Amino acid sequence: MKWFVVRPASGTKGEHLMPTPSKIISALMLREAVTRYGREGFGFLWVIFEPLFFCVGVIVMWSLLRPTYDHGVRVAPFVMTGYMCLLLIRHMMGMSVGAMQANTGLLYHRQITVFQIFVSRNLLEFAGATVAFVLVYIALLVAGEVEPPHSWALLYGGWVLMGWISFGIAFALAGLALRYEFLERLTSVVGYLMIPFSGAFVMAGWIPERWRELYLLIPMPHAVEMVRGGVFGEFVPTYYDPIYALAWGAGLILVGLVAVADARDRILID
Repeated sequence: MKWFVVRPASGTKGEHLMPTPSKIISALMLREAVTRYGREGFGFLWVIFEPLFFCVGVIVMWSLLRPTYDHGVRVAPFVMTGYMCLLLIRHMMGMSVGAMQANTGLLYHRQITVFQIFVSRNLLEFAGATVAFVLVYIALLVAGEVEPPHSWALLYGGWVLMGWISFGIAFALAGLALRYEFLERLTSVVGYLMIPFSGAFVMAGWIPERWRELYLLIPMPHAVEMVRGGVFGEFVPTYYDPIYALAWGAGLILVGLVAVADARDRILID
């Protein structure tokens, strides 16, 4: 285990060992998994199974209601790539809003910061959604519904970018909700608004050219288009600007940092 030593001030005796930030986040992730899912039954596996079951259900429903191909794209991998990205956003939002209320007691430990609590929760969701995505992909690959990725780098890059944007949205919304209570009640509304604006069930190439640039002002579709570009390859036109989406994510995280800057003092006083 890696530790760093904090030397005592002059006039004191002994030295105190403090865990590194990465160890704190790892411990918080483990605590969150045990607290949320327990030690019995599937336990932590529900982090994976929950998005897995949702995605499989939607794929089956779309496969029954729609033709095998839509706009020249096979329906099953199209739904998989879009719905997993949508689940990632919504789950991160759901786990971030209310994170402080569920972990207020942790703030009595001065080593633990508000930011670390949010990071640990979102990393747990990202890890679970990533494994679920891999399992769904393997299942569709075995069933012959999808081919191996045409570009692993584009697929990985798009998925990580979606995680970055999702964390930015979740962190900014949760931070603002700490200051303005009414925003916490709007979380479910924002979650539903993500459905048409996330790019989960439409591709930029399907949108008329005169509206496409306006649509691509939304950051989420850029990450979804990258994921689909990695899966479908050059035969399906995709439109994305990773730098634009990265900047959006960074700006949202900055908003969240400003919003939670004095959260510890306000929560402890209450």
